[in-house]
Amino acid sequence: LGHSFWPVADGKIIYPLGVKEITDKISNDEVVKRLKLVVKTYMDMDQDSEEEKQQYLALALHLASEFFLRNPNKDVRLLVACCLADIFRIYAPEAPYTSHDKLKEIFLFITRQLKGLEDTKSPQFNRYFYLLENLAWVKSYNICFELEDCNEIFIQLFKTLFSVINNSHNQKVQMHMLDLMSSIIMEGDGVTQELLDTILINLIPAHKNLNKQAYDLAKTLLKRTVQTIETCIASFFNQVLVMGKSSVSDLSEHVFDLIQELFAIDPMLLVSVMPQLEFKLKSNDGEERLAVVKLLAKLFGAKDSELATQNRPLWQCFLGRFNDIHVPVRLECVKFASHCLMNHPDLAKDLTEYLKVRSHDPEEAIRHDVIVTIINAGKKDLNLVNDQLLGFVRERMLDKRWRVRKEAMMGLAQLYKKYCLHHEAGKESAQKISWIKDKLLHIYYQNSIDDKLLVEKIFAQFMVPHSLETEEKMKCLYYLYACLDTNAVKALNEMWKCQNMLRGLVRELLDLHKLPTANTTAMFGKLMTIAKNLPDPGKAQDFMKKFNQVLGEDEKLRLQLEQLISPTCSCKQAEQCVREITRKLTYPKQPTNPFLEMVKFLLERIAPVHIDSEAISALVKLLNKSVEGTADDDDEGVTPDAAIRAGLELLKVLSFTHPTAFHSAETYESLLQCLKMEDDKVAEAAIQIFRNTGQKIESELPQIRSTLIPILHQKAKRGTPHQAKQAVHCIHAIFHNKEVQLAQIFEPLSRNQFASPMKSIVANFIVKDLLMNDRSVGSKNGRLWTADDEVSPEVLAKVQAIKLLVRWLLGMKNNQSKSANSTLRLLSAMLVSEGDLTEQKKICKSDMSRLRLAAGSAILKLAQEPCYHDIITPEQFQLCGLVINDECYQVRQIFAQKLHVALVKLLLPLEYMAVFALCAKDPVKERRAHARQCLLKNISVRREYIKQNPMAHEKLLSLLPEYVVPYMIHLLAHDPDFTKPQEFEQLRDIKECLWFMLEVLMTKNENNSHSFLRKMVENIKQTKDAQAPDDPKANEKLYIVCDVALFVITNKSTSCHLDSPKDPVLPTKFFTPPDKVISTTPLISLMPVEDDTVTKGGYGNDSLLLILLKIYKKCM
Repeated sequence: LGHSFWPVADGKIIYPLGVKEITDKISNDEVVKRLKLVVKTYMDMDQDSEEEKQQYLALALHLASEFFLRNPNKDVRLLVACCLADIFRIYAPEAPYTSHDKLKEIFLFITRQLKGLEDTKSPQFNRYFYLLENLAWVKSYNICFELEDCNEIFIQLFKTLFSVINNSHNQKVQMHMLDLMSSIIMEGDGVTQELLDTILINLIPAHKNLNKQAYDLAKTLLKRTVQTIETCIASFFNQVLVMGKSSVSDLSEHVFDLIQELFAIDPMLLVSVMPQLEFKLKSNDGEERLAVVKLLAKLFGAKDSELATQNRPLWQCFLGRFNDIHVPVRLECVKFASHCLMNHPDLAKDLTEYLKVRSHDPEEAIRHDVIVTIINAGKKDLNLVNDQLLGFVRERMLDKRWRVRKEAMMGLAQLYKKYCLHHEAGKESAQKISWIKDKLLHIYYQNSIDDKLLVEKIFAQFMVPHSLETEEKMKCLYYLYACLDTNAVKALNEMWKCQNMLRGLVRELLDLHKLPTANTTAMFGKLMTIAKNLPDPGKAQDFMKKFNQVLGEDEKLRLQLEQLISPTCSCKQAEQCVREITRKLTYPKQPTNPFLEMVKFLLERIAPVHIDSEAISALVKLLNKSVEGTADDDDEGVTPDAAIRAGLELLKVLSFTHPTAFHSAETYESLLQCLKMEDDKVAEAAIQIFRNTGQKIESELPQIRSTLIPILHQKAKRGTPHQAKQAVHCIHAIFHNKEVQLAQIFEPLSRNQFASPMKSIVANFIVKDLLMNDRSVGSKNGRLWTADDEVSPEVLAKVQAIKLLVRWLLGMKNNQSKSANSTLRLLSAMLVSEGDLTEQKKICKSDMSRLRLAAGSAILKLAQEPCYHDIITPEQFQLCGLVINDECYQVRQIFAQKLHVALVKLLLPLEYMAVFALCAKDPVKERRAHARQCLLKNISVRREYIKQNPMAHEKLLSLLPEYVVPYMIHLLAHDPDFTKPQEFEQLRDIKECLWFMLEVLMTKNENNSHSFLRKMVENIKQTKDAQAPDDPKANEKLYIVCDVALFVITNKSTSCHLDSPKDPVLPTKFFTPPDKVISTTPLISLMPVEDDTVTKGGYGNDSLLLILLKIYKKCM
């Protein structure tokens, strides 16, 4: 093995002084002993020792012989490797070995010895470290670049170093390894795929978790060689991602994991790869797009990532995946948004529009995750979410899916508690989301019992947490109530009312248990009503029956429940009772207990967790502080006057639901101070509180009684009308000698002295002088409606005069003087004249609208009193109903609302529900939708009332919703727009009005109601119009409407031809008794056979009406 540069004199091996010949004839121990001296000799030599280099050249060649390189003794191999490393150092830059095969063999040998670095506790570790240090310092492996198969050596070296590195190595070991590998990468012609794989495999999660030190080593190596290795990495990803050559590497299936890791190490490593990802984002394979989206979500969302700003095209392309057709892709994008909002607030603007679209996504899971995304970001920092994003959550509180609604409501409740209740981010943040409290309470208006229960839970846990101490809890409630908007206040009041009603039902149920003999019918009725106030009423019924059975068997449980609903139960006692009842019903072996969950729902609704005597006392003290000016009103964002008024309103509401809690001298003393205040509303509220809670004042608090009496007398005589009314009610409710007290007040006003002049005032002043006289000329602004402050004083006076007339009649409740007839004629005349009763054209159009509304509302009010309803003629009823088709939008809107409220409370007769049929002609879509909702609600209320009240079956004519049809047919027959039955347009309007009502009525065919409707319409054709029985034209129109109704019914229902379960009864006020002589053949039966297919297309085809019109003309 000669060398051109290093000539060998005679081939004789010269050993260092004191070292004998090393051959295979001596023992291993002796070989080791002699090699150690050789190692020391080479260690002490440097590159300038020319004489020694020549002297020991033969030894250097000898050490590369098979005997040493394949020696079975590891100590021998280590010492030889150290010698060889020093030989490369000493003879650099030219190695004494010329054969490429020999060089390869030597470097593979040295590489194998480096495995000894793994055990740092080995006695030989220092020699292994010396070997590594020597190789790294000299960059010995760079010699291999000349070899054709150098890649094999480098791959083996890299694998060895990555496999031996561990946490026991110090920084020097790692640095030498890095120096060794980085010199190979940076000084070579390029990195092959196999060599790149040996580095990248350490980044794969599975390997990363097995050897963290190897991961760190690879990470640092990549950072150091980024400029060189980037092109190799780009080539790898290009082949896999773009060209689809997964066979180029065993790591192809881990490309996305690798991209994520490389990006975290240094984004520059992927500078050429990112455009390839944009290509992949547009792949036709949904799963492939999903994988890329998951990857990019991590890259864009990473805390310090600047990828979105550095690569805008890729960011925009990624945002486009929010609208991907593949659901999992959209879902992944939405989940990413949460991290992005938290880590990159500057990108919120870009995300907002896409989240808006996804908040209306057809997939429930995506809408749900949009909420989670926004709420999580908001909980971390409210400034991360803008008003638009919070608005999306607010919208989802009305989502059609319960899971989404619940997430939205709970999320907003958590934000409210954190920022408004605990003020974790200051007043500005609290102000930003101050709307949450109102919007959450508005949900109580929804029909779903689940929504109502969740609002109650949110109120008890987040808005006024029941876990707070009483003073803090009441302060929270006091200022919350003062800051709520009107609708939220009404919702909160309704919530307390519902809870109180449910407590009453449970109390009545417990009373039934005390009876000597069980009244199962009454119990069943109570249980059904209670179940309707719980989630899933169907299951709730079964669970309540079971609970009732347990109550009957367990007296202790009954006593606990009685204490819970007792008026004197404190909040702490209530919590204890709930715990005890829950404990008794818990079965340890049953992990999920739906029965117990349902009982918990009931207990949560009836338990007084907020209000007791202590709480009322705390509220009164807060009110006193506001009165004295020592409260924190301004700090809470409320003026003292507003706090006092709201506080008293709050106490007034609670006096209805928790009257016993008010019974203390301290509370009543404070309320007496409020009675003396100048604010009329405050005094009125205080009187009402006394009225609701003061039943024991006379017997138990004589001092309060003696102070209260003169104040009530004074308010009754000289207070406002509302105060006077409440003062009289209060005296009647509190005092036993009420007759004496009232006599003192009303002594100057005997009935005869008062009533007689009133009629004269009404006739002479109210009617003749005010209503039938126009003193001023209105402004000709041409508008149909103006704001309240723009209405002329005279018209305002006329509106109040109409209200006075109605109140006067409602106070008399009889028509002996025929005053009601006169009033109804006056109101009808006002409607006929369109509000201009005198027809002098002095009143402007907007004022006329006000008067039409007042007249229509007045008739509605009178119709609620039975004695006046009976004298309202069909003509007057029709005039009143036509107000719902008034030309002025506001008149239609307000009149419809008044009509709905009176009907839903069952105050108005059933015939007035027929008026809603006219809403089909309303030009405004929202008005039609509102009318339909009103119909649905009214029909639902009436059906429910009939089910709950057995006595209602005797009054079906006035309660059963189907009985509205005769009134509707009569009303439509007298519609002023229905003048020519032969005209198609008019006939279509009649059809639309009929369908508007019948569609709602015929949603379900309960008790064969469809055939009942058909029978009822057919029966009308056997009668005449009672309003004009001898008028052929009127009867003709009535029958035409009936025929259209039959067309609608038969077209909608396939079961309407069955026998009717009962014979309908028609209202005699509108129809004459049936006359069998009158032909009842419905025109539908005359339809030609060839035209029968028209009906099969479903209702809504106007050709149906054309056929009816053709038949009608033939019959004429």
